[in-house]
Amino acid sequence: MTPIEKLAEAIRSKRAILFAGAGVSMSVGLPSWSELIDHMRADLGLEDEPAGRWSYQTLAEYYRLKNGSIGPLRSWMDRTWTISAKTIRESEIHKLIVELDFPIIYTTNYDNNLEMAYRIHGRPFVKVANTSDVVNADIGLSQIVKFHGDFDDDESLVLAETDYFKRLTSDTPLEIKFKADALGRTLLFVGYSVSDLNIRLMLYRLWQIWRESGRERDRPASYVFTPKQDPVQDAVLAQWGISVMHEQGEDPAASLLAFLTRLKAAIDCG
Repeated sequence: MTPIEKLAEAIRSKRAILFAGAGVSMSVGLPSWSELIDHMRADLGLEDEPAGRWSYQTLAEYYRLKNGSIGPLRSWMDRTWTISAKTIRESEIHKLIVELDFPIIYTTNYDNNLEMAYRIHGRPFVKVANTSDVVNADIGLSQIVKFHGDFDDDESLVLAETDYFKRLTSDTPLEIKFKADALGRTLLFVGYSVSDLNIRLMLYRLWQIWRESGRERDRPASYVFTPKQDPVQDAVLAQWGISVMHEQGEDPAASLLAFLTRLKAAIDCG
């Protein structure tokens, strides 16, 4: 079988998890990380400093120190990153994600676009954003796991630098859940830059767990979709057992739509 046929079979048999990144939300007009950085620089009086001097995580940490909390920034993000139901209803990418019917979707996006898409298309789900949600999640429903938090809960947000350090260096309840969910399933990452450190670390840890188990040959295949080929990244991920898939398109959103359309067709043909 071809890689896309193998992926389609895993999805069809409910043995796959989707991991949805910023590219999915940007496809419906949400700001990029660079726009978030520009807003923080202006709000903190740093607009005259050289662009690219700080990451958004470092700026968010400074924002918290200067303002006492991340609350005002979270409120601005919530307002700015709110997309109308009409836009989500017209998004073919979100419609296809719902139709693919993954039992679990992990997302590092803070917005509620995936939840809105599930409501619009009449598909029941449960949102998991904190420890209580893990305990109370209905196992009979599709889960949308907000891995970096949710606008409804400031404490759940992984945004500032120390938030990331805590996530990278400790086994939080969501981290433990992810390992348990992902260990025996096929993973599909879409909407991510494969340079994202958190994602690369998770992929590495999963590879390490399987390697140390002595049963690496039994590990399910996992996939990362990227719009453009990158032989360096492709080779590095391949050593961890990750297949990188590509699709031609006029822009990243068009490439993702073409890929999801081809994947849905492969599932329907099975």
